[in-house]
Amino acid sequence: METLSVSLFGRFRAWRGDQDLTDHCPRKLQELLCLLLLYRDRPHPRESLAGLLWGGSSTAQSKKNLRQALWQLQAVTGLPAPESWPDQGLLLAGPDDVSVNPAAGLWLDVADFEQAFARTRGVSGAEMDAEQAQALGYAASLYQGDLLEGWFYDWCLYRREQLQNSYLVILDKLADYCEACGEPDAGLVYSNLSLRCDGARERTHRRLMRLYYLAGDRTAALRQYDRCVEALRRELAVTPAARTVALYEQIRDDRYTSPQRQVVVAPGQAAPPATPLPQALEDLRQMQRSLTETQNRLQQVIRAVEHSLKER
Repeated sequence: METLSVSLFGRFRAWRGDQDLTDHCPRKLQELLCLLLLYRDRPHPRESLAGLLWGGSSTAQSKKNLRQALWQLQAVTGLPAPESWPDQGLLLAGPDDVSVNPAAGLWLDVADFEQAFARTRGVSGAEMDAEQAQALGYAASLYQGDLLEGWFYDWCLYRREQLQNSYLVILDKLADYCEACGEPDAGLVYSNLSLRCDGARERTHRRLMRLYYLAGDRTAALRQYDRCVEALRRELAVTPAARTVALYEQIRDDRYTSPQRQVVVAPGQAAPPATPLPQALEDLRQMQRSLTETQNRLQQVIRAVEHSLKER
């Protein structure tokens, strides 16, 4: 049986193989499915689900609507209905609650996003290795827009803000990684994506100033400062922080130098020997190859989304 794929970033979309199921899934089924998928780590009481989705109906009618919706999900997704095939269906439906079946053939963009983010929890961008950076690059490519754009239910708004914050942290880490590895062009891409979510994010403006300067474009770095000043004035009615002004003055006077990576040595241990230049160069080339692979994967995802949009 082909995997059921569900995308929640941007507009809701579901497909199985080459078959797009989105238009065959009524809005109430979408709400039920998305709610269960977003909170897939726990079972949901039937009464709570019924009241949340059909609150305007009587208790008996709302429970009947829930039972019908569970069967309709089987018809739309092509997966076995929970009551008839409890071990193979998308959902595990007991007499009192409903939950997502972890053994179901399901791909969920939010799940992949969260798993990649979890791999680097507690690790700064400058400390990441190439494999971690590649995982975060994949996570960033999955974020095709805010969660379930156009939906304004309470259960959705909370997760939307939570996931957007995670996305901004991912972009920060990727940009920091690129800056530390001497790849300002790639860092500029991630930093500009961050500003699309929050145009007044001062730390991102500072990073863009540094990256433009490191890329050899002092004019762009100074213009980024002007954009920062305008964004802070327009959105927050404040002026840039002292550290932002100091960075601007360093770049303006052509005296900014990128800080070197600091090696933390435990007490009683000798500092590790410096990496020979040939090995350092090879490490940088490996990082560049990893970033290229991440960018190629991002282009493949973009082409797939564009192709699906043309077929609608």
